[in-house]
Amino acid sequence: MPSAAASAREILTRLHEVMAARTGAQAKLNRVVGIIGEALASEVCSIYLLRDGVLELYATRGLKQEAVHVTKLALGEGLVGTIAENVETLNLDEATSHPDFAYKPETGEELYHSFAGVPIVRREAAVGVLCIQHAEPRRYEEVEIEALQTVAMVLSELIANAGLVDDRRRAADRVQQTQTVRLTGLKLVDGMARGQAVYHQPRITIEHTVAEDTEAERHRVYSAFDKMREQIDRMATQAEFGVDAETREVIETYKMFAYDEGWGRRINEAIDSGLTAEAAIERVQQRTRMRMRQIDDPLLRDRMHDLEDLANRLLRIVSGQLGTAAQAGLRQDAILIARNLGPAELLEYDRRRLKGVILEEGLLTAHVTIVARAMGVPVLGRVRDVRRTIADGDDILLDVTEGVVTVRPTPPMEEAFDSKLLVGHKRRAQFARMRELPPVSKDGVRMTLMVNAGLRDDVAALDMTGADGIGLFRTEFQFLVSATLPGRQQQQRLYRDVLDAAGDRPVIFRTVDIGGDKALPYLRGGDGEDGEDNPAMGWRALRLALDRGGLMKAQARALLEAAAGRTLSVMFPMVSEPWEFDEAKALIEAQRAWLHSRSKRLPLAIRYGAMLEVPALAEMLDVLLPKLDFLSIGTNDLTQFLFAADRANPRLAERYDWLSPAILRFLARVAGTVRATGVLLGVCGEMGGRPLEAMTLIGLGIERLSITPAAIGPVKAMVRSLDVAALRVAMPGWLAAPPSDMRDTLAGWARDNGVEIA
Repeated sequence: MPSAAASAREILTRLHEVMAARTGAQAKLNRVVGIIGEALASEVCSIYLLRDGVLELYATRGLKQEAVHVTKLALGEGLVGTIAENVETLNLDEATSHPDFAYKPETGEELYHSFAGVPIVRREAAVGVLCIQHAEPRRYEEVEIEALQTVAMVLSELIANAGLVDDRRRAADRVQQTQTVRLTGLKLVDGMARGQAVYHQPRITIEHTVAEDTEAERHRVYSAFDKMREQIDRMATQAEFGVDAETREVIETYKMFAYDEGWGRRINEAIDSGLTAEAAIERVQQRTRMRMRQIDDPLLRDRMHDLEDLANRLLRIVSGQLGTAAQAGLRQDAILIARNLGPAELLEYDRRRLKGVILEEGLLTAHVTIVARAMGVPVLGRVRDVRRTIADGDDILLDVTEGVVTVRPTPPMEEAFDSKLLVGHKRRAQFARMRELPPVSKDGVRMTLMVNAGLRDDVAALDMTGADGIGLFRTEFQFLVSATLPGRQQQQRLYRDVLDAAGDRPVIFRTVDIGGDKALPYLRGGDGEDGEDNPAMGWRALRLALDRGGLMKAQARALLEAAAGRTLSVMFPMVSEPWEFDEAKALIEAQRAWLHSRSKRLPLAIRYGAMLEVPALAEMLDVLLPKLDFLSIGTNDLTQFLFAADRANPRLAERYDWLSPAILRFLARVAGTVRATGVLLGVCGEMGGRPLEAMTLIGLGIERLSITPAAIGPVKAMVRSLDVAALRVAMPGWLAAPPSDMRDTLAGWARDNGVEIA
């Protein structure tokens, strides 16, 4: 069988003549199905188009002609509807075996067993389906699928030019774009902002898909690649965050894709099939999007987004059309809208004008989220139907704290938003004035408020908030933003910089918590860590580190050398049984002995701690506590394990309350056990960063909290308005006989006693 490029080129050459002919759209499509059927030796070739919200059989070779314009399928109905709804390709040796198969007797398709179909995509949405069928059961070869996908792209142009795209839905969208709309999404970077909607990249319309001179198209792509790489190199050296190691590593990963030879080779193959430079880039980009829909690994999806961002940049260069909104310049306060963003692209924007970001996709662990957090730009992700509901220039109110965006707000909505924004500004100013005040309760109990950090720049939060130290430094951030495993010296520099910046304030380094939803491509393969059904409970954190001894030894050496002459505080994540703590501590002690034998400077002391995230560990505290200097409760993982509820599942995210009596009883039991030993007990996690929840933790006897920097002010204000003794008198009664609504009861007590929990 000829190559995919040759098969597609043969079809495109003949389609070029069809598209140039002076005949009607129906006549052209009738010829198209004949050409494709002949070229692929297919017994059936059919085209379905999206009309009035349903997929209508528009042309066929092989099925009964009387079914044309009669057979119709809803989105999601049958194989054709499934392809259109999911924008995916199907390749089946037996069509009836697929769960979505729907038999349409008027077509006469009962004679045919094998089926292959590809979406006809226009502006990232399916506007139709192209499919082939054979009587003989067989899976189609890759070259046939490739040829179909390439032809479908050209058909998109023919269909659009003939006015066959479903215009009714677009008309409905335009009506919707005059009304106020509220959209919800995933909170990625907290904050509030208002401004005008600006799309990161204007739509690029590909005017011509079939090439007349493939060598000329290839030269255009090579030239565009050179220009794109120059832009990326220049961006990497001029970026405001270029001096920061973590963000520099993010940009280096971005550069790695820009120089990827495999990507260029795939574009070349698409040109060989007869596509123009623009169409070839779009063809490869469509394939990337389809692959992204099938990828569960969040880190790999993130890397695929980086690749698509570069494809958009390359497409803009080769087409000569307007670049990104950053290159055009922001003329007013803007809320940036994108399907997704690469970190380097975000850094191009003027931070004086960029007030917020809305993403159609986006992940908590994505590179762009890390950079946006460093820039202080609020980001809302996973916002659906953005392009259908938001137009360029629309007024936007973005409230990531509530997880909502209001489009085209009414004057009363704007007034309410501005009032909330003003209150937020005043509250932040109030908290800033409290920076030097200690977190001491009304009855004189001194709390310890520390911050969570993960990047070098995060240490600045100590001075800004007046926090007591860093209660959780997430060392895995350095691993997550790096294209390769960070070396020992690289790790050592980061840890030393953090300790230097913290001064005499304590820093607790948590050893790498990777794996699960924080997978690293350079640590994949073997030992069953790929494709875990339940990664949160799988090969991750301390389990992974002990299994990969070299990884933990390098980190131990880096920590010991960075803390020379100081006290080192190190904490192990996801300890399930005491022997895991023993092994991890022994590994660090072995590295300390090795350094001592070589007369290296060592820490003055090492304080060891563990995270209580796995409920089983609570049953072994009598064995573990004598070995610890401190214990930190990780409420995020602990609560999902206690309730068997995946915190990444939107259906479960809000179902189980942190103030549930089940959680509070568990925490009270742990606090009582630890209190008798003198081991320091703290909480690090989102629970401690919410004033009402933090108040409750204090009522349980927990007096050390490590929280986000933004939460220090509100929690400190709560502490200074709280009578701890009175709360601790009331708490046992609530735990013994839980009220029907524990949250409401606690909030009522706070209001009645003048505790600031807003």
